[in-house]
Amino acid sequence: MKYKKISSVLLLCLSVSMIGVGIYQNQPDSVLSKAIRICLECVGIG
Repeated sequence: MKYKKISSVLLLCLSVSMIGVGIYQNQPDSVLSKAIRICLECVGIG
């Protein structure tokens, strides 16, 4: 159980840092458009 908690916290920190890098590089619009496209493909609309 302890390792699951540690890995969850590490994954959260990694995710937040990657979001920060994307914002620092002025690419949030690109990431958002790709996320929307992937989501629509999963639903079957795109």
